[in-house]
Amino acid sequence: MTRMNWVKSHMLAAAVASAATFAGSFALAEDVSQDRLLNADKEAGNWLHHHKNYSATRFSSLADINKDTIKNLKVAWTMHLGGVEGGGIWAHGGLEGTPIVENGFIYVTDGWGSVYKIDAHGGKGVLVWKMDPKTDHDWAGAVACCGVDNRGVALWNNLVISHTLDGRLVATNKETGQVAWQRQVADPDKGEVITGAPLIVKDRAISGVAGAEYGIRGWIAATDLNSQKEVWRTHTIPGKDEPGAETWKDDKTATASGGGSTWVTGSYDPSTNTIVWGVGNPGPDWDNEYRPGDNLYTDSSLGLDADTGKIKWHHQHTPNDPYDYDSVAENVLVDVPGPNNTTLKLALEADRNGFAYAVDRNSGKFVWGLPFVKKVTWTKGLDPESGKPVEYDPKQGVQKYNASVTPSRSNKETDICPGNMGGKNWPPTAYNPNLKLWYIPVIESCNHIKVEESQQDKLKAREFWTGGGPSQNVKITGSVTAIDVTTGKVAGKAETQFPNLGGILATPDLVFSGQPSGEMIAYDAKSLQKLWEFNTGGGLNAPPMTFSVDGKQYVAVLVGLGGAWDKWFIDATPELKRMQPGSMLYVFAL
Repeated sequence: MTRMNWVKSHMLAAAVASAATFAGSFALAEDVSQDRLLNADKEAGNWLHHHKNYSATRFSSLADINKDTIKNLKVAWTMHLGGVEGGGIWAHGGLEGTPIVENGFIYVTDGWGSVYKIDAHGGKGVLVWKMDPKTDHDWAGAVACCGVDNRGVALWNNLVISHTLDGRLVATNKETGQVAWQRQVADPDKGEVITGAPLIVKDRAISGVAGAEYGIRGWIAATDLNSQKEVWRTHTIPGKDEPGAETWKDDKTATASGGGSTWVTGSYDPSTNTIVWGVGNPGPDWDNEYRPGDNLYTDSSLGLDADTGKIKWHHQHTPNDPYDYDSVAENVLVDVPGPNNTTLKLALEADRNGFAYAVDRNSGKFVWGLPFVKKVTWTKGLDPESGKPVEYDPKQGVQKYNASVTPSRSNKETDICPGNMGGKNWPPTAYNPNLKLWYIPVIESCNHIKVEESQQDKLKAREFWTGGGPSQNVKITGSVTAIDVTTGKVAGKAETQFPNLGGILATPDLVFSGQPSGEMIAYDAKSLQKLWEFNTGGGLNAPPMTFSVDGKQYVAVLVGLGGAWDKWFIDATPELKRMQPGSMLYVFAL
C-alpha cells in the first residue's frame, strides 16, 4: 500500500469516528440548492458563500448595526475552538476562515480543517458537532509554505463541503457531523496542499491548490458532488501543445515545475457561465532568468468555462515576475455605469504588485489600474492601453522592469516595494454597490531580496524551490483603502499601525476590519473615520462577516494569528511578537 493510500484509508476511518454530537437533535435544515446559491443575496440574514455571493463582494444589506448604533456594539458570546497545535515547519495553527451561516447555524473551520457546527439561536453559541478529519500534521505541515490554514467551508444540499491541508475534499452530513465521503484532490507528496474554501457551481466543488514555492504545476479542479468524481482539471502552467506554452522559453522543466498555484477562492458569473480565479507566482520565485518568457498563466486572472474548465480569457499583471507578486487574490465582479449609457461589467483584483486592476470580465481586456499602496519602486507605472508595466518589453525573455531594484543574477541583493508579501495578500476585499466603493486591506511594505541561481538538478519534491528569499529591513504598516470604481481613483485611506492581515466586510454604511494586534474596528463607509473598536486580545488574521438570527444582527470573526506572518515577517512588526497563539470565535451584537 502506498503512503497516499495508507493515509487516505486511515484518515477516512478516523474522520468518521471523530464526528461527535454535542447537543440535542434539531429540526432538519433545508437543502442548499444551486438556486439558493445563485440568489444568496436575497437571504440577507444568511452568509451562504465564502465571499457572501458569487460576485465576491462581501457586502451585506443588514443595517441594524449602522453608524448610529455602532457605539452600542458589544460581545454577545465567544467560543473556543481547536487546531492550535503545530506540525511540520509550523509551531502552531491559526485562523483565516470566514464563517458560513445558514438559518442560525454557523459552520467554521480551524487551520487543520476540522469543521464546527454551532447553533447561534437564543443569543448564545452551542456546539452541535465537530468533524475532525485527522489531517496528517507533519506530512502536510512540512510543505505548507505559509501556515496551517483553512479558510472555510461551502454548503451543498445537505452536506458541508471542506478541504484539508493534506489535499482532501471532504463531504460531511450537515445534520449529524458524520463524513459522507471524501476524495484526494491534491498530492502533498509533490508539495501540493489546499488552504482555500471550495466554490460550489452547479453541483460541482471547485478546488484550488497551494505549493508554488515547492515547484508544483498549479491547477484548478472540479469535482462532481453527485458522482464524487473529478470532471475537469485545468493546469495553470500550459503543457507543450497548449496555448501559452510558448511563453515558457526555457529548455529545462519550468513548465512542469512553474508554480502558478490557486489558493484563494474564486468567483462566478452565471450570466456567462464563467469562473474567475486568480493565479499565483511562477517558480522559482526570484530567479526569473531560469524561466525566460512571460510565464503564462502565472500572475494572472483567469476566466474559465464552468462546465469544461477551458480558459476563455486571461489578464496577466506581472509577466516573468521576479518579485513573488502573486495574482492569487479574489476577483470581485461588479457592474458600473460606462460611457454613452453603457454598463461596464468588471472584474476587480487588488494585486500583490501594489496595483488595483479592473478588466472586462467577458474578455479580460484592461480597463483601468492604479497603485493602492504609498510606495511602488519596481515599476514607474502601467501602460494605459495594455495594463502591463510600462517597462515591459515583449521582445525580451527576461524582464528587468526598474532594473536598479529588480532582483536578478546580476543584481543579487536589492530592496523592493511592495515587499514580496505584497500590497495585498490573500485577505479579501469588499465592495459597497450603493457607494460604488471597493475596500482593499493594504500592506504597506518593502523588503530585502537575495537571489540564488537555480539549478535543475536541485529541484526535489517537497523542498523549497524559490531561487532566493526575502528578509525584513523596514517597519511594515497598513491601511484600509477605498477605490471609487466609477473613476478608478483612490477615494480614501484609513491608516493602520500594522498590516491588514484579515480582510474586509462592507455593510450599507460601515466597513469592518481587524488588526493582527487584536483590534476589531468599524469605519464609516464614506469617510473611513473610525467609529468603533474592540480589542479581542488575540491577533486577527481572518475576515469579519455578518448574519442575523431571530431578527437580530450579529458580526462574527475568527481570532487567532497564524499564517506566514509570525514566522517569516515578524521582525518587521516586532510588537506582534507578544501576540499568543489562539483559536476563538467572537460574535458581536447590539
